[in-house]
Amino acid sequence: MAVKELIQLRRDRLTMAMMVALPAVQLLLFGYAIDTDVRHVPTIVYDQDRSAASRDFAQQLQSTGFYDLRGEVRSYDEISHALRAGQAKAALVVPPGWSADVAAGRPAALQLVVDGTDPQTVASAVDSAAGLAQARAADLMVERLGRAGQPAIEPVVSLEPVTWYNPDLKTSTFVVPGLVGVILTMTMVMLTAMAVARERERGTLEQLIVSPLKRVELIIGKIVPYVGIGYVQMTLVLILGRLVFGVPFVGSVPLLYLLASLFIAANLALGLLFSTIAKTQQQAMQMSFFFILPNILLSGFAFPWDGMPKAAQWLSQALPLTHFLRIVRGVVLKGSSIADVQIELVWLGCILMVLVTAASLRFRKKLG
Repeated sequence: MAVKELIQLRRDRLTMAMMVALPAVQLLLFGYAIDTDVRHVPTIVYDQDRSAASRDFAQQLQSTGFYDLRGEVRSYDEISHALRAGQAKAALVVPPGWSADVAAGRPAALQLVVDGTDPQTVASAVDSAAGLAQARAADLMVERLGRAGQPAIEPVVSLEPVTWYNPDLKTSTFVVPGLVGVILTMTMVMLTAMAVARERERGTLEQLIVSPLKRVELIIGKIVPYVGIGYVQMTLVLILGRLVFGVPFVGSVPLLYLLASLFIAANLALGLLFSTIAKTQQQAMQMSFFFILPNILLSGFAFPWDGMPKAAQWLSQALPLTHFLRIVRGVVLKGSSIADVQIELVWLGCILMVLVTAASLRFRKKLG
């Protein structure tokens, strides 16, 4: 019996490939791509002091490796826009007269505005900047003590962290909007892939093909019910998140539902593509799991995207969930507009076109 089982297993090449590839992918993902130490946080500078000392502090911030300076802004409105659009996760604010206060030994506070929709990024960003401010204060103390006749003084440079969009740093506020994308990915991909594979196993798909329905009508009829299921799931998660966990919704509901249509369609197209490759429902489920795991790990749902190596970040750009997470967190927590998430829309549109084309070609070849 065991020999028979092994022979059957050897004939199932897709399952064999999954058995080898799945542990290898998990090992690479957890060992290489997952890093909770956030580095290269995209940061902008609102320098109202415009002095050599303020520029020097900003450069020191960059040299720590925890921050990537992305330019300067001229107002808090521009900071808000950059954070809503995802162009920055933190903003260093240098108040006017800061360098004069430092030179005179008066308390001089810097402000670090941080995007609170990702609590792990907030913690790393604040800790790193606070450490740098303390080091700068210690340097100033040494300089002052070295001067003849100067009394010892306490550190004068401090950092005031300000968290926007999730000031209480509640984990549920970060997780619940992301769950919308994760649940839609799991259900849309798996249900679509298994639905078509089930038709093939039962031999009813060929019957549908010879029916008066056009292939396009057949495909649309297959995926439309799942679009409705996706919207129901999204509504349920958002309502429960609001009622049970108190997650705010500050953006536009119609805008979120409109943008979610691209994400749902991309997942349905991917499920359809899997269905053209898998011969059975079991293989369709295996392929769905094989896709879902790296999708969740690399998308930024559970681990900080900014802490991943560049190669992992490039790979994650090809995943629909990466872009939808930025959209749903932006609209729900920051009130992002369609202009704020236009880059993510372009990515989702391109991914959808590639998946639909690939699924159509595979489906036509399979049935032709």
